[in-house]
Amino acid sequence: MSRIVIIVLDSAGVGAAPDAAQWGDGPQVNTIGNVARSLGGLSLPHLEALGLGRIVDLAGADPSREVHGIHGRMRPRSPGKDTMGGHWEMMGLILDEPFQTFPQGFPRELMERFEDAIGRKTLGNYPASGTVIIEELGPEHLRTGRPIVYTSADSVFQVAAHEDVIPVDELYRICHVARDLLTGPYLVGRVIARPFVGKSGAFVRTGNRRDLTVPPLGPTVLDALASAGVPTHGIGKIGDIFSGRGLSTDTHTGSNREGLEQVLAHLGRVERGLIFANLVDFDSKYGHRRDVEGYARALQEVDAWVERITQAMGEGDVLIFTADHGCDPTAPGTDHTREEVPILGYTPGGTERSVGLRRSLADLGATVAEAFGVASPAGESFLGAIQ
Repeated sequence: MSRIVIIVLDSAGVGAAPDAAQWGDGPQVNTIGNVARSLGGLSLPHLEALGLGRIVDLAGADPSREVHGIHGRMRPRSPGKDTMGGHWEMMGLILDEPFQTFPQGFPRELMERFEDAIGRKTLGNYPASGTVIIEELGPEHLRTGRPIVYTSADSVFQVAAHEDVIPVDELYRICHVARDLLTGPYLVGRVIARPFVGKSGAFVRTGNRRDLTVPPLGPTVLDALASAGVPTHGIGKIGDIFSGRGLSTDTHTGSNREGLEQVLAHLGRVERGLIFANLVDFDSKYGHRRDVEGYARALQEVDAWVERITQAMGEGDVLIFTADHGCDPTAPGTDHTREEVPILGYTPGGTERSVGLRRSLADLGATVAEAFGVASPAGESFLGAIQ
């Protein structure tokens, strides 16, 4: 194949995984399905044409619509329901143990070492919604200059700071200090810089977020592609998730729209290889904030781009939309949800093809690997079903 484009709709799950209860979720979690149901129906004609209505009960779908895409579902095997585990599994790295979480906040001994290393005291150090905690502690942060530290049900150490109080480059330095300290018994998957702007009562997080991750704990399909000289291009937070490993280029973006624009731009200049994009707004702006209408608008925005992207593709190209986990905005709490994820694909001139229910997200990486003639650490390819 010439080019494979993978676009991760971050958190756009399509129904509870069989082990959802083990991770605190009920059988009713279904991010895309429940968003559509809650609004009394949702029209996504281009995604429906790829087969969305075949893999999830989508209120508002047109049952007479012709389907010409590739469709199926993938079931997570790695423990947990976090971004890194999902993306790593997609590229053939299946974890045995989940990353550490700190539901009571980080140990005092660790925080004292962190504060000594950055030369500042901190605020917070408890699980919280990012938008809520900056409203709660933002005024004190403005007064004292102390960064706000918080976590969540995910394996994250997040540091929020107003860009006028702690410049972005300094915030990144602070996060690098944290990344160096968070090892051994304190190992977390991601350290996240969360800059914001505005005034008390109207703080807004900016697009200057950065994720500092643990490098992949084993080989991935990206590594195999890079070793074979196959170009690989990360868009959005893909570079952060894989610590840049196995990527030829890494393009950060500030929104879903910028990510989609970059996919189209890459299709205009990349002649061969993998284009791997993450659209994080679904998760960070709408899923965690339980914003059903915002989630629906984001789905409709992507739907409107499908035709533009497919028109830029040629013979030998493949487009696949998928997700890394769920974040059902109708479920209790603000955490991710343990869900199966979609496979919605397109090849120029193709007809409807089902790849069924896949036993692991690693099947996607195995498919990419087979397409470019390299080995995958895990997974079963479905390339034969889509060619």
